[in-house]
Amino acid sequence: MNIIDELTWRDAINQQTNEERLRELVEEKSISLYCGVDPTGDSMHIGHLIPFMMMKRFQLAGHHPYILIGGGTGTIGDPSGRQTERVLQTMEQVQHNVDALSAQMGKLFGADANITFVNNYDWLSKISLLEFLRDYGKNFNINTMLAKDIVASRLEVGISFTEFTYQILQSIDFLHLHKTFDVQLQIGGADQWGNITAGLDLIRKLEGPDAEAFGLTIPLMLKADGTKFGKTAGGAIWLDPKKTSPFEFYQFWLNQDDRDVVKYLKFFTFLTEEEINDLAKKVETEPEKREAQRRLAEEVTAFVHSKEDLKEAQKITAALFSGNIKELNAEEIAQGFGKMPNVDISSTPENIVELLVSTKIEPSKRQAREDVSNGAISINGDRVTDLNFVVNPSDEFDGKFVVIRKGKKNYFLAKVVD
Repeated sequence: MNIIDELTWRDAINQQTNEERLRELVEEKSISLYCGVDPTGDSMHIGHLIPFMMMKRFQLAGHHPYILIGGGTGTIGDPSGRQTERVLQTMEQVQHNVDALSAQMGKLFGADANITFVNNYDWLSKISLLEFLRDYGKNFNINTMLAKDIVASRLEVGISFTEFTYQILQSIDFLHLHKTFDVQLQIGGADQWGNITAGLDLIRKLEGPDAEAFGLTIPLMLKADGTKFGKTAGGAIWLDPKKTSPFEFYQFWLNQDDRDVVKYLKFFTFLTEEEINDLAKKVETEPEKREAQRRLAEEVTAFVHSKEDLKEAQKITAALFSGNIKELNAEEIAQGFGKMPNVDISSTPENIVELLVSTKIEPSKRQAREDVSNGAISINGDRVTDLNFVVNPSDEFDGKFVVIRKGKKNYFLAKVVD
């Protein structure tokens, strides 16, 4: 299947320039294409992942992706999607973020010959002010720039000259990659259309009207309820396992709405059309089995993290479902219970009733004794009914945690703090 046809089937194209010629071009030869990300933070979240999934598809189809880390543009900040000016980062922080994002991209795309990583600081930093104004600024019409959605949305509240020039810098990126590496296609989010077309205009002005360069954007991803994809009550879902653990990452995908899961299978997995259509049928006929959500969680977790991390996330999930948490180690306990209510305890053994009251899991000794006697309290997966039972934190999980369950679903993670 032609890669453009595949992206069309996956509902992954929002806008593109000269669709017919681009479809012909990717049939004729292997093309080079690029997508950029600015190092405004030291990790991408799943919203950032969307255009790079498209890049990965091009890579698998035999084309050559150029991943641009914006070490230059990241010192300024894209005004897209913002109503206030960005706080400028130090050069040291930008470089730290560049290194972190480069490592993430390397993991996603692999270290093979069919990919190139570039940093626009390497060429933008060499342009003098006079060169910027004479060689590039002269080719941009202020009225056209003001009409771009990215800028127009900021005119009422104001935009600095620094952020206003961002589209010129991104255009220079496209021109540089086109001239240096014959990059012919730029991919970006729907909000990048104005920046991408500005780059195409610059290429044709300086390289001639017959220069073959194209732009393609992906749709804005919204959930079925109309809210923005990737945002949860706990914040963004990060690709960095230190910010969002593989277990939390797996659970995010596992808990997707039936109305969204097929769309996400198309966007975030490399399953075939036949496989996805089969899962779509199961969503309609056997939604209670949640097979589509399970497959989605498996595919994306293995891709972003690893098969080993997926197995660990599945192990934690099974243990939580069955209540048999003794199979988990301390690190898995930290992943599985990290977002549940936490309390601090000392390493000193303590009577179960005293512990429940001191941690405020129970409001009173009377209630604590009643719940223990009724079998409503479990310690580290074992039900406790003995009022004289002593909880020894050193017994399980390397002496770091005690997992307390009250009733069937109320878990508390007691962390040993001394």
